[in-house]
Amino acid sequence: MLDIFISYSHKDDEFRERLEVHLALLKRQGIIRVWHDRRIGAGKDIHKEISENLEAADVFLLLVSPDFLASDYCYDRELARAMERHREGSARVIPVILRVCDWHGAPFGDLKAVPRDGQPITKFADRDEGFHEVAKAIRDVVAELGGTAEATEATKQPAGSGMVQPGPTSVAPSGGLRLKKSFSDFEKDRFIEDAFESIADHFKESLSDVKTANPGVETNFRRIDANHFSAKVYVQGKERARCRIWFGGRTSLMDGILYSSSDLGDNSYNESLSVTDDGYALFLKPMGMAFHSSAGKEQKTPEEAAGYYWSIFIEPLQR
Repeated sequence: MLDIFISYSHKDDEFRERLEVHLALLKRQGIIRVWHDRRIGAGKDIHKEISENLEAADVFLLLVSPDFLASDYCYDRELARAMERHREGSARVIPVILRVCDWHGAPFGDLKAVPRDGQPITKFADRDEGFHEVAKAIRDVVAELGGTAEATEATKQPAGSGMVQPGPTSVAPSGGLRLKKSFSDFEKDRFIEDAFESIADHFKESLSDVKTANPGVETNFRRIDANHFSAKVYVQGKERARCRIWFGGRTSLMDGILYSSSDLGDNSYNESLSVTDDGYALFLKPMGMAFHSSAGKEQKTPEEAAGYYWSIFIEPLQR
């Protein structure tokens, strides 16, 4: 799995969100992991988080626009370090041209940009066509950098599991021996943060599907902040299901990813998922408070955890 760092101006937030939709399949297949500053949780050191992820990234996506070029932070800090690592050969920089601007004289001006011929996304009659070209280019780069080999292993697990696969030193020449390892706090933090985003994406997409497939049904997905979202389903205008899910971190008093069927704040919850491992991969483990048929105490991948929380959420609609 390769780590992708998105550098962008907050004025281009809608473009970043749409790009992530087009990268969803790569994430579900366990081929890439995407990070940007919206993933920084409340109370965390912003500069420290950005610096750590600048060093961890395998690929940098520069979302280029007039506002990106005008941003001192994007240009002087993120872009500068990304280009240093690109020149060292430790990472790859990919300019993604969002809007018309004078980018050819920038430090990345000699790099091949996407979409094709550096045509801005806004020049496409259908912007999804432009983002589709970007996603295809990223898939090609990931394959070139060796991400496909890890993706092949990842497909043996449920899609989008986000499980940490053993590195090359974990496999014997026969390919049959996996050695246990100790996961760092950094790996655990990245795992649970990515898992929370996967659950949020699952709810957003599933709510849209429910609304499309059922006349008379309205849904509402609301991203409260970087660490919280809520979901509701209305049948003939009457609320029939609701939940609030938030990320409590890994080491806080109420850690993990928490689920509540009420709006009573962070002090009340019906279920929680915490990070665990079996010595080979990271998982999420339910506390088992929900008394749900699919709860159990077994370890779950992020994709399975998203399905577990979704099944709790829609249970009132299936009665």
